Amino acid sequence: MTRVSFFILTLLAGFCFFADRPFLYAQNRAQSLPSAGSYYDQGRLYMVEEDWYSAAEALLECLRLNPAHAEGTAALAECYYALGEFDQALAWTRKARSLARGNLALANLEAFTLIGLGRLGEANSVISDVLTREPYNKEALFAASELDIAKGRPGDAVTRYREAVRRYPDDRRLLISLALVLGSLGETDGARFYIERAIVQHPQDYRVYYYAAYLDAKAGRLNTAIRYAEDALFFRPGYGPAFSLLASLRYRAGQYEEAGRLADEAIALNRYDIGSWYLKGMSYIRMGRKADAITILSNAAAIDPNDEFVRAALEDTLLSETGLEDPRRSRWAVWHFNRGRNFHSRNLIEQALFEYRRGLRLNPYAAERREYAELLRIQGYPSRYVEELRFMQDLGLGDRSLNDAVETYDALLDEALYRRWSVNPVEIAKRHWKIAVFSVVSQSSFYHADAGATASLYIKDILAHDRNIGPMELELPQSSFSHAFRRAREADADYFLIISVSENERDISITGELFVGRTGTPAITFTAYRTGADRLRNAAKGIADQLGANLPFRGELLQHKQGQGLIDKGRADGVTNGAVYEVVKKGRTMILNEGVGLAYSPADVVGTLVIENADEEVSSGVLTRNGFFDRIAPGDEIILQTKKQEDAPPAEPLADPELRTLLRTLR
Repeated sequence: MTRVSFFILTLLAGFCFFADRPFLYAQNRAQSLPSAGSYYDQGRLYMVEEDWYSAAEALLECLRLNPAHAEGTAALAECYYALGEFDQALAWTRKARSLARGNLALANLEAFTLIGLGRLGEANSVISDVLTREPYNKEALFAASELDIAKGRPGDAVTRYREAVRRYPDDRRLLISLALVLGSLGETDGARFYIERAIVQHPQDYRVYYYAAYLDAKAGRLNTAIRYAEDALFFRPGYGPAFSLLASLRYRAGQYEEAGRLADEAIALNRYDIGSWYLKGMSYIRMGRKADAITILSNAAAIDPNDEFVRAALEDTLLSETGLEDPRRSRWAVWHFNRGRNFHSRNLIEQALFEYRRGLRLNPYAAERREYAELLRIQGYPSRYVEELRFMQDLGLGDRSLNDAVETYDALLDEALYRRWSVNPVEIAKRHWKIAVFSVVSQSSFYHADAGATASLYIKDILAHDRNIGPMELELPQSSFSHAFRRAREADADYFLIISVSENERDISITGELFVGRTGTPAITFTAYRTGADRLRNAAKGIADQLGANLPFRGELLQHKQGQGLIDKGRADGVTNGAVYEVVKKGRTMILNEGVGLAYSPADVVGTLVIENADEEVSSGVLTRNGFFDRIAPGDEIILQTKKQEDAPPAEPLADPELRTLLRTLR
């Protein structure tokens, strides 16, 4: 072979070797990149650890590589469901069902998701279809039970769970679910029986101990609840829900320093853990370190301005611990004023009034009182409008336009009814019902510690603006029902209202149990369920509105002239032209021993009043005496009995949001 031939062959061999390198490189690189299956496996591992965000991230990458990956689609739907993102969960569930037709597990997940969205009719259809195919499908039975609870029928759920437990006696999830529902119904012995059975059969499962701690806490057995929470953390150190529950239990047990320390640990792990910030602030309040509590709650409100419990606790602490001129008051009041303007711009007058009142509660000297007065004028209350403007004049906040408005409306009110009868609405204003508002210390929400106390403060503040109800200045937290009864009776309250709260991250249910102050017997129970933004405000207002609607109308006869009578209630109190009231002799009415209402003898009804002129704050009408002699006199009571309770329609059953969350997160 010549030298030239050898050189050519060498070149050709080198070319062939290097020409094959890109193929080998691409092949090796493809082998080193994660596949859709590996991302799916990684996502499932995160799901086992209940790290839902990481799981969702891995599964989204899986579906990016393989959009038709059925198992990955189904797993992603589970993640969104666990995160409470029900819209997304439903979309991915339905996509997964299109990829795996006939998969009943996905049908059950769709039913759970529809229940979470409140689309109960659709959920019922899906569950019925699954149970038609497999009458004893365990997941479908779980879904049917949760549907019963969402409809406010926990008794039906208990029946389903008991039947399922007979069929699957060792199932951890069934035993815990049955215990939780029984606990929500107050059947503490039954709840304890099933949770202890779960502990015996699953002695190393951290979840069993966590729910056992919750149930014992609900039953008031705080020492055993603390021990169970510690057991849950022993079997799974760092388990967030058990850690939060333990901190809350320390708080409820009066171990405020330890509760604050645990809250600090949680905040160190996650600065945006609002629940821990709130618990820390409440712990400092109970320790008497209220200046520190204001700082802590201010930080929490800055992180999440819309957490109503944080803001309410902060504002109540500011009111009790700072002077009227403290700049922090005006700073936090501005938040309410801005919201009030926003509501006003959308013609939501009631919501705007609420926000202005909360702001003025913090800063009575604010110039925004003029805006609040304007809302009263818009509502058709010129007298109250002028009262607010005069108050501003007294504070030295008047200007030319304000002074002109006072002068103009003062002239317009020359013919007002109260001036024709020569009475001063401010001096005659009287609240005819004395209501004590309490919370019982043992009641504590799963989501916010001392939620009942905070909600009772909210309701008391709303009642302060009711012209017929006087909320009494008594300590709100009471150690027990018997202590609440004693305080109400000693203070001569007509009724006392005990507030309790059940909530989750989206919903809240407030229950107000009204009792007769003199006897302590039940009168009536009010419930309000709200979801979304401003749910604490809306639910608290719902309780206050129900209370006002159920108390009989009471007024006082101020003057009696030539067959005409003037009373101390007007349009602002619901008085209308043509309304007919009984006139009852002064001091002869008595509150019923049970239920809501007033009792008096027919012989004490001295006449009737038919309203002819319902003005803003007072009303006048024609008096008709009973009998030959005119026994009607100023000071007599003006009564309109409310509809009897037995004639009222039954209240709609309400779902327990706390129970629903516990069942949803039970895996």
